Amino acid sequence: MQIQVNTDSNIVGRDALQTHVGDVVKHALHRVHTHITRVEVYLSDENGNKSGQNDKRCVMEARLEGKKPVAVTHHAANLHQAIDGAAYKLIRLLDSNLGRAHAQKTRAKVPAGVDADAELVAAD
Repeated sequence: MQIQVNTDSNIVGRDALQTHVGDVVKHALHRVHTHITRVEVYLSDENGNKSGQNDKRCVMEARLEGKKPVAVTHHAANLHQAIDGAAYKLIRLLDSNLGRAHAQKTRAKVPAGVDADAELVAAD
């Protein structure tokens, strides 16, 4: 899994920030990393040198093998919170998408005439 970090001109400390982003992304996506080819992270300060509430933005885009890329955005008061929030949203989205794909594959294997959604009742 390749991780690419992009920042706008208002972001300071790019090298340390790249290391932090890499660590957060690897930790958050460790369960699904085999399905991901690349993660692109875009960090920006929407107000530039002016202060503002929740003006730091992190966009994470994950490219999945054989699927369209998915992206999430998180705004926060500082970059670390924005990165953590985006990573949390991304893993939830990937879990949902990959789980749905797995369920569709499993459902496709159900033999004809068997209702996959039928309620299971224990036999006495």
